[in-house]
Amino acid sequence: MIESLLVANRGEIARRIIRTARRLGIRAIAVHSEADAGLPFVTEADEAVCVGPANPAQSYRNVEAILAAAKSTGAQAIHPGYGFLSENADFARTVEASGLIWVGPGADAITAMGDKINARNLMAAAGVPVAPGTTDPAADLDAAVVAAAEIGYPVMVKAAAGGGGMGMGVATDEAALRTEYDKVRSFAERMFGDGSVLIERYFPRVRHVEVQILGLADGRVVALGERECSVQRRNQKLVEESPSPAVSPELRERILAAAVRAGEAVGYRNAGTVECLLVPRQRDASGDGPASEEFYFLEMNTRLQVEHPVTELVYGVDLVEEQLRVAAGLAPTFDPDALAPRGHAIELRINAEDPKRFLPGPGVIKTWVEPTGEGVRVDSGYVEGNTVTPFYDSLMAKLIVNGATRAEAIERARTAVAAFELAGPKNNLPFFAELLENEEFLSGDYDTAIVTRMR
Repeated sequence: MIESLLVANRGEIARRIIRTARRLGIRAIAVHSEADAGLPFVTEADEAVCVGPANPAQSYRNVEAILAAAKSTGAQAIHPGYGFLSENADFARTVEASGLIWVGPGADAITAMGDKINARNLMAAAGVPVAPGTTDPAADLDAAVVAAAEIGYPVMVKAAAGGGGMGMGVATDEAALRTEYDKVRSFAERMFGDGSVLIERYFPRVRHVEVQILGLADGRVVALGERECSVQRRNQKLVEESPSPAVSPELRERILAAAVRAGEAVGYRNAGTVECLLVPRQRDASGDGPASEEFYFLEMNTRLQVEHPVTELVYGVDLVEEQLRVAAGLAPTFDPDALAPRGHAIELRINAEDPKRFLPGPGVIKTWVEPTGEGVRVDSGYVEGNTVTPFYDSLMAKLIVNGATRAEAIERARTAVAAFELAGPKNNLPFFAELLENEEFLSGDYDTAIVTRMR
């Protein structure tokens, strides 16, 4: 097993990785910005190195500083967490070229799946369903107009190099397309350094379902169930649950098999997620048959996901430990041929943002008391007295609950939300209290517009 691990990230995910590393007897090394010096992940690590000021470009994305920290501390491996450099193929290559172990998929897989158009084409060739869309970037506005006419409105205009719900717009007609194309292209050039744009069919009513995959050291790819991620604001997730209440046993078998094919198509190793759109279909022509659903490949996240804890609770595995074992060339702790889910888990992202408009609201944490009890887990990045700064993502903690049934998990979530004492920064706990009483959510028959309908 790896003996020393540098965590190239911050907040709750750095703290969560450090927790597993220390449980396994691995020396855990944190890197941090000047602004994060007092956070728990820094104090809980065996060793910590400041890599720069608050600006992520000068700290958490500062490859030279991170590699210097790894060298000075004698780190054997680097875990990138999620965000920042986690899906940067050049960083992965540099880490390995420096003689360090990269705890993640190979750089070639990151590159292959990092461009949405290339990823779509690869998946189609592997027999994974993809939504109608362009197979090459729309070179200019005229090309986008032609493509949209062929695909049929409404269409989604997407940055080919985008991710995390950023760089997307919906066009219901040509006039809207002309506006959205320029907007997305400009945003993509500014944020990702790549203005390539793709056009896809847009489905007004859709669910967002993803599959956790793990590429093992022996070359096999396995799927650890699916997660429902349809409670979103601005195309970014707020709630995840596993298993999805929308997925039947027959659909589950198809969608998990497709996710495994996706991983195999790029020789995937380590943890990753295959994200899909679940689209309701009309009843058959006679009107007698039941309504069915189809799924389409959306993208692959070549890293550990924010929402990985719901899979951990349902499958009884520590995904960070499995990542470390794959990176070390070791067999998994579980039997890949005997994977079976048990119970139901729900994750709520506790953000420093107001519960109505979801705008950031950083500040000093005056009160922080986490809920406890059976089936309750909190992965947090802060404690009382810490400051949530405006420099990074607003995520403060993840409240995860599990139960024997979805109903039991929801009831535990209600109790835990009510018991979570948080004062100082604005927070979205009141939104979750509202959601957990919402009839649409309770029924399990909801889609990605549920938050919009609530507001």
